[in-house]
Amino acid sequence: MQVNPPFRLAYVPGVTPGKWARVWVERLPDVPLDLVAVPSTDGERTVREGAVDAGLVRLPVDKDVLSAIPLYTESTVVLFPKDHWLAAAEEVALDDLAEEVVFHPLDDTLGFTADTLPGRPAIARPDTTADAVELVAANVGVLLVPQSLARLHHRRDLTYRPVLEAPQSQVALSWPQERTTDLVEEFIGIVRGRTVNSSRGRGAGAAAEAQQKAQPKKAAAQRKPQQQSQKPKPKPKPAAGGRGGAAARRGKPKRRS
Repeated sequence: MQVNPPFRLAYVPGVTPGKWARVWVERLPDVPLDLVAVPSTDGERTVREGAVDAGLVRLPVDKDVLSAIPLYTESTVVLFPKDHWLAAAEEVALDDLAEEVVFHPLDDTLGFTADTLPGRPAIARPDTTADAVELVAANVGVLLVPQSLARLHHRRDLTYRPVLEAPQSQVALSWPQERTTDLVEEFIGIVRGRTVNSSRGRGAGAAAEAQQKAQPKKAAAQRKPQQQSQKPKPKPKPAAGGRGGAAARRGKPKRRS
């Protein structure tokens, strides 16, 4: 039995590809889907170097080499200890963080620079968002992240609030421009919500083939009742007795009074 090579899909922290993976399994059960978790900083490079067929990454990416379809934009939140004074607010403005130490991890996904980061900078930049979360839990400072990362690093002693007018992170499906294969087209159709009949990928070909096979049977089923209806009708048998028979059918004439 021939085993097809897998379709390899990278995804960065905070992105949950499960709903699209389920559709893939239903639509292309003969093509394995390998999900490859990569750090946020490695998403674009992993796709660009061809280690995977496509990736769910955070924008921006190199548009000279990669194609990208933006999927959604995430809300930005500020993460802090539950007993922090920010917990009293429903929403936080960037100006509210002016006196706070705001961590800027090396894998920042919001595009902050030393000049645009609000608040007071920490002595050193944490290596990862996970490291920054540990410092926040130690009540050393606060952290700005996409909401999905706040949920990913959930802790009982921490909470978060949405931040008004903060930079936001966009998640996109990206793949090398020179390798837009049928399977890539198939996954594009899945993330865009196309049905199997409207998709342009491999699944669409399978659906069209199945439809073509069904057409002769359908046409044969339609011809059969039509042929039966075209059979010549039997001629009526002449009534017994010639004209007398016709008169008998018309009934006896009434007598004159």
